[in-house]
Amino acid sequence: MLDTHSRSIYQTRLLDPIMHWPMWRFIHPHLVTLMGCFLGVLIWPVLLYQMTIWAIILLALTGFMDTLDGTLARYFGLESPQGAALDIFCDRVVEFAVLLGLYSYDPENRAMPILFMLGSVLLCITSFLVVGIFSENESDKSFFYSPGLIERTEAFGFFFLMILWPSFFTPLAWLFTILVFFTAIIRLWQFFSYSKLVPVKIKINDD
Repeated sequence: MLDTHSRSIYQTRLLDPIMHWPMWRFIHPHLVTLMGCFLGVLIWPVLLYQMTIWAIILLALTGFMDTLDGTLARYFGLESPQGAALDIFCDRVVEFAVLLGLYSYDPENRAMPILFMLGSVLLCITSFLVVGIFSENESDKSFFYSPGLIERTEAFGFFFLMILWPSFFTPLAWLFTILVFFTAIIRLWQFFSYSKLVPVKIKINDD
């Protein structure tokens, strides 16, 4: 939700002004994506040793790079299906690393909430990709981007709160699960109500 309504402000005030820096000409967007993924994976061992401040720093950096790579690709005309696929894959790697880190922080009490969080994320990303595949793309992204109640910014907000206030992890985890699950349901409902669908030919095998 925040990605959809506040991204333009973030884009124009923070990302667009730094695109003029000469160094970006020598850095491929794929490298930024992979670096952001690497920093995100480090959140797991950092949380394992309960290094809260470092986890927050790494989460902020990986979130920034997740927006920087796409901006670089569009600015230098380097957009590609490979870049979109790599970005989506790395996003899931980072989310898994964060959830694994949150679990490692207190395995005995966090196993069930983390399991439900993973399930809700799985259902949500599935709805996102399915709707993206079968909907007509009219945006500047590589495929149709379906907004939702919980998007990347909201998810990272929850992660920040869970890391900063571990005593509130359980209620935050269940609230996150419910909101992500409803995001998937709402997205599918909107998809079935959407008129501009990509026609799909289904081949029936008579054998």
